[in-house]
Amino acid sequence: MTQTHYLRPIALADSPQSEEGEAVRLAGGMVYASRFALIERSGGKVIARTRYGAAELRSAMPSLPDAVQQQWANLQRSHAPLQCGARTIRLDQPQVMGILNITPDSFSDGGHFMDDPLVANDHAATMVEAGAALIDVGGESTRPGGAAVWEGDEIKRVIPAIERLAAAGAAISVDTRRPAVMEVALAAGAHIINDVSALRHDPRSLEFAARSGAPVVLMHAPGEGEDLHADGTYADVVLDVFDWLAARRDAALAAGIAREKIVLDPGIGFGKTLAENLALMNALPLLHALGQPLLLGASRKRMVGALSNEAPAHQRLGGSVMLAVKGMEAGVQLLRVHDVPETVQAMRVWRGLRDAALTDFSQLA
Repeated sequence: MTQTHYLRPIALADSPQSEEGEAVRLAGGMVYASRFALIERSGGKVIARTRYGAAELRSAMPSLPDAVQQQWANLQRSHAPLQCGARTIRLDQPQVMGILNITPDSFSDGGHFMDDPLVANDHAATMVEAGAALIDVGGESTRPGGAAVWEGDEIKRVIPAIERLAAAGAAISVDTRRPAVMEVALAAGAHIINDVSALRHDPRSLEFAARSGAPVVLMHAPGEGEDLHADGTYADVVLDVFDWLAARRDAALAAGIAREKIVLDPGIGFGKTLAENLALMNALPLLHALGQPLLLGASRKRMVGALSNEAPAHQRLGGSVMLAVKGMEAGVQLLRVHDVPETVQAMRVWRGLRDAALTDFSQLA
């Protein structure tokens, strides 16, 4: 029976000096881990869990399986910036991705920017001015029960917005699972492909993405075909999502997509219960062992409403910012959010706290 291993950071530190040097910098960012759990699974079940301090793990590493040694290296892998036209998006610190839905039925802001290009343009400009590193433009709602959109309609929705953003010099990702839309969007000035199906929806997507040379975001969703929320059954949601993302990363690499152009997203809210979403949020540091930058899209999701007396989507600001900060604490590089000014403010305060911790040497006196 196949055995698999997972190296999960289980204790984070404010700085390496707070652990007298016995902490590992995660993903070349501003988060450090001092303790780790080595999890062993067989037949879908966890059969062993061993805890290590950073120094203990370094000493034990030569005797551990190759897969564990690779995850150890991945946890410490620094990531090159994403180049989006004239804009450079650094991945050694968290960055905010602003959401622009050009749809009639998105769960949070459907219809707001559908019929008035000036309103959509103003909203996008406001997000950029507030500190969004890039804007994610989508023309199809992928909420549970959302209707599929013909690619021609999707193109009509997103291309004018992408062209206006490109003319303004913004960094742009296109949120689509259709290669025809990807192609036209990149030609119109988009820089990144953000595919909620992880390039599975259309068999042409992998080949096109590789040929385009554009960075790609691969998101976990259990369903195939039109319903990405279907078939959400897990033996262990955290480890199952890890394995699934590893397989999609490897498929992208095999198709010729460069490693430095692959970003992974655990797919919060897609085919997962509240308990499963919470488990994934708490396990985000483990995903650095996949060796790729991470994107977190938890803004205004159903889990926030479920934990706050069923607050409607437009009243989920506090919970959304909390989840974004949780992502920052886990070292996530890209935070996909609706509420850009508030999230950017939280990020800047978080960054100030982190900088202060890194420059505080009093603990060594």
